[in-house]
Amino acid sequence: MDDTLLQNDDAGAAEEALMPGLDLPEAGPDASYQVLARKYRPDTFEDLIGQEAMVRTLTNAFAAGRIAHAYMLTGVRGVGKTTTARLIARALNYATDEIDAPHMELKQRGVHCDAIARSAHVDVMEMDAASRTGVGDIREILEGVRYAPVSGRYKVYIIDEVHMLSTSAFNALLKTLEEPPSHAKFIFATTEIRKVPVTVLSRCQRFDLKRIDREVLTDHLERICGLESASVARDGLSLIARAAEGSVRDALSLLDQAIVQGGDQDAPVGAEDVRNMLGLADRARVLDLLEHALSGRTSDALAELASLYDAGGDPVVITRDLLDYVHSLSRVKAVGKSADLGEAAETIERLANLSERMTLGQLTRYWRILLTALDDIRQAPDALSAAEMTLLRLISAAMLPPPEDAARLLASTPPATVPPEAPGKPEARPAPPQPVARTVPPVAAPTPAPSTPDTGLANSNGPHDFEGLIALLQAKRDIGLQSDVERFVRPVAVQPCAFTFQPLEDAPPDLAQRLAKRLLEWTGDRWAVLADPAQQGGETWSERKKRLKQERVDAAHRDPAVVEAMDLFPGAELVKIRDPKPDESGEDAGQMQSTENRA
Repeated sequence: MDDTLLQNDDAGAAEEALMPGLDLPEAGPDASYQVLARKYRPDTFEDLIGQEAMVRTLTNAFAAGRIAHAYMLTGVRGVGKTTTARLIARALNYATDEIDAPHMELKQRGVHCDAIARSAHVDVMEMDAASRTGVGDIREILEGVRYAPVSGRYKVYIIDEVHMLSTSAFNALLKTLEEPPSHAKFIFATTEIRKVPVTVLSRCQRFDLKRIDREVLTDHLERICGLESASVARDGLSLIARAAEGSVRDALSLLDQAIVQGGDQDAPVGAEDVRNMLGLADRARVLDLLEHALSGRTSDALAELASLYDAGGDPVVITRDLLDYVHSLSRVKAVGKSADLGEAAETIERLANLSERMTLGQLTRYWRILLTALDDIRQAPDALSAAEMTLLRLISAAMLPPPEDAARLLASTPPATVPPEAPGKPEARPAPPQPVARTVPPVAAPTPAPSTPDTGLANSNGPHDFEGLIALLQAKRDIGLQSDVERFVRPVAVQPCAFTFQPLEDAPPDLAQRLAKRLLEWTGDRWAVLADPAQQGGETWSERKKRLKQERVDAAHRDPAVVEAMDLFPGAELVKIRDPKPDESGEDAGQMQSTENRA
């Protein structure tokens, strides 16, 4: 058999004292330096972090004597696939003076443990399928499978990156995997599980090693800093954990770099040092950037992007952070503040407030823009210019109506009448629909429908009442300002070029200034907008919408047709009120309501 597959049990005996493991003493000052990823490689199953489900399953299987003949370990780089394979090989061949059986407790060193951990055991063969992909390499293994182990209990074959094997190599392996000798065990590891033939997968017990949670990985790094007598701020460790994307090996490699960032050994390495090392932009500032963009503040957004770039932020990393935040916004929008985002409490609060202004359709639109832009920025000759163009596209999208509203508007707007074209002239297209303020009158309700508000768009003095102000905000699509006015403004008086309101307690302090600035831009007249907490204003627009909705439901419950339906179907519930179609008229249309019964 090829010498690369079989390794002598006595090779490397002088290195036993340097075996990696969290419980071993640190290397002396005269020893050669060992990188953290090797020095703190897990030495027992208890040292594996974030893989509790796999360890529990293996422990139960070993205790019950139900040991599989083949295991498939899959997961991203650096989560511990090869390390786990060696631990399983040690567990299969575990033997001490007291124990001579497969065993998961590896704290006491067994007869074969050191040699297996060093990849120097004659009965444990390791093969890298990335460099040995042919059927001939597999046949060398299969020829030795039929022979009994030399010193261990089992012959264990560890094949790393197994997805790299050729089709003929997989086919040669199938028969042996189907009916292996009782003394042979196979452990496969791969990062590309989809490339492994299903015929091989079906013959293996599969374990998916998870990415390590950011907080768990940060705690692990903090513990290693303590063992190394290194001082790195926890915020910096959290940045490393985020950059590692769930890979313990990547995190330890980055920690190696971070420890030497501080010039003074007594001073801790701060988050800013780690951020500069990683080339990351400040995440809080990226969230500021996203808020500026989605609120339509173009100059503020571009200035923030330029500031992040000047501070060392990579446009690609900034765009990825924007993508992360849009994804977080979508999760918060879908499930609320309870979404598990791995972010600080204040960040989750900001995301929750921002998500209230948007629909899932809008967030999906932003995601697609940023996802497409990510490749553009990577390939652009000037990454900053590409990032600025992405930001402008994001701001333009934020000013558009939500996809849901746009679909309803298009469905309710008849096509424009187009006169016949003269011969030879290009075909005319219908004019695009303009945003309109729509009010839905309550069905069978005693309260009359509110009149269509005057937007004041054609009047130089702008809106003359609160309804007109709301309609103007809707028409201009200033989402952030519209949301703040609807939620926090109790109108007191609206006069030409003057508006007084009572702000709610948690209203933004600059709301009056922002509204005055926008009214000046939109109407051409300077408005005096006064926020006076001492005044007693009317209901907010949000409160009004809620009241009208409830009045509409109450009126529907009093409608004779609904009352009769409720009597006919005991336990029924009114869950939706639908307006009549435009072509329906008369008394029947006035009472047309859709009730969905729920027994």
